[in-house]
Amino acid sequence: MFRRPGALVALAATACLAACSGPAQDAATADASATSEVDTGVIVIDNARVFDGMRDLGEVSLVIRDGLIERVAEAGANDLPEGAERIDHRGRFIIPGLVNDHAHVGNTRGTEHGDRFYTQDQVSADLRQFQAYGITTVASLGMNGNAFGEIRTAINADPMLGAQLYGAGGGVGTPDGAPPAANMGLSDDPVARPVDAESARAAVRAQAASGVDLIKLWVDDLGGKSPQMTPEVYKAAIEEAHSLELLVAAHIHDLEPAADLVASGVDIIAHGIRDQAIDATLVEAMKTAGTGYIATLQIDEANYIYAEQPDWLDTPFLRNALPASVRAQWSDAAWREQKLADPATQTHRDALAVNLANLSSLREAGVRIGFGTDAGALPHRVPGFAEHRELELMVERAGFSPEQALVVVTSVAAQMLRFDDRGALQPGKRADFVVLSADPLSDIRNTRSIEAVWQAGRKVAGPIADYDPQARD
Repeated sequence: MFRRPGALVALAATACLAACSGPAQDAATADASATSEVDTGVIVIDNARVFDGMRDLGEVSLVIRDGLIERVAEAGANDLPEGAERIDHRGRFIIPGLVNDHAHVGNTRGTEHGDRFYTQDQVSADLRQFQAYGITTVASLGMNGNAFGEIRTAINADPMLGAQLYGAGGGVGTPDGAPPAANMGLSDDPVARPVDAESARAAVRAQAASGVDLIKLWVDDLGGKSPQMTPEVYKAAIEEAHSLELLVAAHIHDLEPAADLVASGVDIIAHGIRDQAIDATLVEAMKTAGTGYIATLQIDEANYIYAEQPDWLDTPFLRNALPASVRAQWSDAAWREQKLADPATQTHRDALAVNLANLSSLREAGVRIGFGTDAGALPHRVPGFAEHRELELMVERAGFSPEQALVVVTSVAAQMLRFDDRGALQPGKRADFVVLSADPLSDIRNTRSIEAVWQAGRKVAGPIADYDPQARD
């Protein structure tokens, strides 16, 4: 599933071919799915308007068998499996389950954070919240505890335990650098912190042997407060990871290291560049290399927006995502006043503005844009809500159309991690999808109108109005 860098071209070609097929599949597929016998265990969802991850198909019927999309048929087709369970979703809208390429799990409980929360119960609670908000695949990019592999296996075996989990294990950082162990509450720091090329290669090999899905590098000096990973270390780590056919995602903040990381072959820039405008040379280098870019717009906005917009707490969509202790904190006028008076708040506003401008420039240039929020890393980065707010920012302030944003958060986000089994509602892919009561193509905020979430052909959540986050407090 996670393949060597050269596989990108083949995957993109496969996705393109799939996108060119319409709701009426070829005759062979139709003949295979039509039967005169009773088909038990098959589900047909009729009359929904479907956005398949690449385009609007209009009203179609989805045939689901064994957790996969078997067929996408024209509305009113008379050769659908007899005896199948039929669900009429006329007037409803279906999109693929959202894919978050950059989040975190098992790091927070209520208003607190730290690795003491990295347990299967807490990770599952986080993933159930992502799932309830329509995110069916989550890549946890670093700070995962030693139990990551075991927890991933258990959760991915049962859709009722939450969104599918993939990730980078502990990740690779720098001694005394990012991620700051003390500030992040990492009492048993799972992050490898190599000092030279040889130890960087050894760290990557060890993480590969533990079964991680990709390698995360923290290449950031945290605003000059910490040592930055040296080129010697990250170049060796990237080369070693690629020799093991693993993707490499790099945490950055500034333009300066991004250019050399792209030249060194990094696969994904895992945060937006937020200190200055991206120059044309780097844009062209990213296009040529096929480098992926995940802006995580919400990472800065989340530092102040909930103090700035206290009325949002009155909306069930946000309120239902918050543990009681977080709701209480954010409802406190003194907390809001202190947050807005903090000089760092303007710094975060400025960083978001730069991030939005750079994302818009990269979109216009045709650079590959993935999707992520950093949700779950800290209590104010809210799993579920952050993703829908990210979509809103992309459309309202970075120039994406609703359709472009939905493509990014489904099929392209899946491709960013080289998944070929999800992100699009096409024959042979996972039946992971979200049922909405309103049209997201007319207003991206309609992705919030969640009536049901399906994962591997099973209804696992919904409606969103009924979600209760108590398990996360």
